[in-house]
Amino acid sequence: MEAAKKQQDQQMTTMYAILFAISTGHMLNDSFQAVVAAMFPILESSMGLTYAQIGWIAFVVNMTSSVMQPVFGLYADKKPTPFLLPFGMFLSLIGLVAFAYSPNFYLILLSVLFIGLGSAVFHPEGSRVAYMAAGKKRGLAQSIYQVGGNAGQSLAPIFTAYIFVPLGQIGAAWFAFAAGLGIIILSNVSKWYKKQIALFSIPKKQQSKTTEKNPMNRKVKVALILLIFLVFARSWYSAGIGNFYQFYLIGDYGLSIKQAQLYVFIYMIAGVIGTLFGGSLGDRFGRRNIIFLSLFGAAPLTLALPHVPLYMVIPLFFLIGVIVMSSFSVTVVYAQELVPNKIGMVSGLIVGLAFGMGAIGAVLFGTLADMFSIKFVMILCSVLPLLGIFTLFLPKDETLSKLTA
Repeated sequence: MEAAKKQQDQQMTTMYAILFAISTGHMLNDSFQAVVAAMFPILESSMGLTYAQIGWIAFVVNMTSSVMQPVFGLYADKKPTPFLLPFGMFLSLIGLVAFAYSPNFYLILLSVLFIGLGSAVFHPEGSRVAYMAAGKKRGLAQSIYQVGGNAGQSLAPIFTAYIFVPLGQIGAAWFAFAAGLGIIILSNVSKWYKKQIALFSIPKKQQSKTTEKNPMNRKVKVALILLIFLVFARSWYSAGIGNFYQFYLIGDYGLSIKQAQLYVFIYMIAGVIGTLFGGSLGDRFGRRNIIFLSLFGAAPLTLALPHVPLYMVIPLFFLIGVIVMSSFSVTVVYAQELVPNKIGMVSGLIVGLAFGMGAIGAVLFGTLADMFSIKFVMILCSVLPLLGIFTLFLPKDETLSKLTA
């Protein structure tokens, strides 16, 4: 009885040291993907790449991460593997060094493949660690974890302005040192993770009975598909802003590359703030409500953005970033509560789709920008948050436990 109570107490305790460590690992991991996006204006100039080719680079790094995340997540559900955390960082290190020295478009694609694969390996296990360390505060824990990733992504404009503009492509090699630091941090997290596996694992016999007794019912499947659709809408909007709005600022407002990066940074850092507070707001006001607000609630602002004068871009950008990204961690927790027996798989599916859908969007938007104009792409992106109206068809938070019972 005492052992069981001690185990339950451990599961209910929020481990902030582990959460901040895995969040730091997440920040480093996603900053490496940010290196790729940060290099786009440099590669366009030095290699003469088209918008479509830039879209394909974004597609490879993001789609690799997307497709493989659920695969590694499903594997982790069956056999948790702590060493995958530092191993994923090692794959990213290989990709970064190769990226710095790639002389042509095709080797660039190969190098970003390694960066995407490293991210795919890291994310499902990272989400599982955040789940284990959450205790009773799942929304807050997922926010701490996800805010690290969003902070890493938000650094892309800073990388461009202060590293790649002066140093060029070779500047990517400096991030190998950050990858080495990440390997050390995640190696220590994986030691804690290994000790926790026994506390959270379900015996195979019991797991088998649970699966037979509670197969995923039709309503859960429909809700999961709808949630994925909403992630799609948010991801395509973010892909348009993150990959191409810098070119819109340069072409339509006459800004320099460095100036444009600082504007995009405002959006990215606002997204970090939204992610940080979104999980706690979801715990308090309901996850479905926050998902609805983050998309449909942001629509009036996103629709206005392509048409406002330059002095209004920063305040609009900030508000849009905070609102849109407030649901980033909330959608993950909502999915975990929909499918509580497959934490790794469903986390990989939701977070992976955020990258994968953004990858498809990047290729489409790049092609459309070549065919029409960057402004056309920005106007197209601006209507995507209206799809948030479909959030109203998701089950309410209080009915989730009934669906999975």
